[in-house]
Amino acid sequence: MTDAEYVNIWMRPERSAYGPTPIHSRAKITEAAVRIADAEGLEAATMRRIAAEIGASTMSLYRYVPSREDLVDLMADQVMGEIDVTGIPSGDWRADLTRYADGLRAMWLRHPWIATVQRSLPSFGPNQLRSVERLMGVLDTFVPIDENLGLVALLNSYAESTVREEISTAVEFRRSGLSESEWMARSGPYVDRVVKSGQYPILTKIVTKARQPHLSRDDQFRQGLRRVLDCISAALPSTTEASGADKPQEEGGTGRVRKDV
Repeated sequence: MTDAEYVNIWMRPERSAYGPTPIHSRAKITEAAVRIADAEGLEAATMRRIAAEIGASTMSLYRYVPSREDLVDLMADQVMGEIDVTGIPSGDWRADLTRYADGLRAMWLRHPWIATVQRSLPSFGPNQLRSVERLMGVLDTFVPIDENLGLVALLNSYAESTVREEISTAVEFRRSGLSESEWMARSGPYVDRVVKSGQYPILTKIVTKARQPHLSRDDQFRQGLRRVLDCISAALPSTTEASGADKPQEEGGTGRVRKDV
């Protein structure tokens, strides 16, 4: 398909202006696809399988969803809609960004297949657009739009990379047939030998002194998130309270005060 031929799925009408009323809908097809992907992985969510799930012919589904790429865009946008951004921005930027990051991680953990379809280029579905508006609105009064984009990208990158590793680790444990504690116990003798060799002082410090590896996944995520929010705080105007409730004062016609670093 050439650029001239490509039409975003949300620009395509749900149904033709002529002919009988459609029996199915994009929403019904997308819901079935998400159910299948949740249970068996993204590759299992084929048009043939979806058709069997909803009681339709395979070819009839292409009248609603023209391509595999369109189907994946619809699926990704549907699960994005599970992130509750109601009431954001609230005036408390740390609370808003924490709530969004927690919601993003929870959504990925419910739908681990999303880790295989995240793209650099957004599809701008309705749920994604709503999230962008709400999330970018959190820092909009404090920093210019380009800096806002960079700070939100920092937050998203942390949340997504962390949960991607979490999902990947869970997959590896399932493949091994071992629980995390069983895997650690099996690896213990070798790690003990490495520590006793005296050749790896940093690894020894990690094994003997580090607290983070012993935290729950939730606590590890929150600890890292606090560091990310501290980095974002350093980029905000100095008059901005930690809660984000106060707006910056104008200075020199710029409409904001930069924090000196």
